[in-house]
Amino acid sequence: MSKSPNDKSIGKTMRYNIPQDDNQEIREILQQVYNALEEKGYNPINQLVGYFMSGDPTYITNHRNARSVIRQRERDELLERILKSYLENNSLS
Repeated sequence: MSKSPNDKSIGKTMRYNIPQDDNQEIREILQQVYNALEEKGYNPINQLVGYFMSGDPTYITNHRNARSVIRQRERDELLERILKSYLENNSLS
């Protein structure tokens, strides 16, 4: 039985690198979406988690164009920034 090319990567850790973009832009996107969700009476954290976990943009309100705003960046970029901020603020990085 021959091995497929993917068998070579089993057991290896893949590197995932996100280009360092303007963190201020990501901060503004998250703040704008958070504010729009809060204004509409949603729990912003729950809605953002739903969006990040599922990829379904309907977790984000259209109020103040928040749904379009959050989709300006890839979910992985946004999550990377959130995680980095958390780790820095909790002296874990």
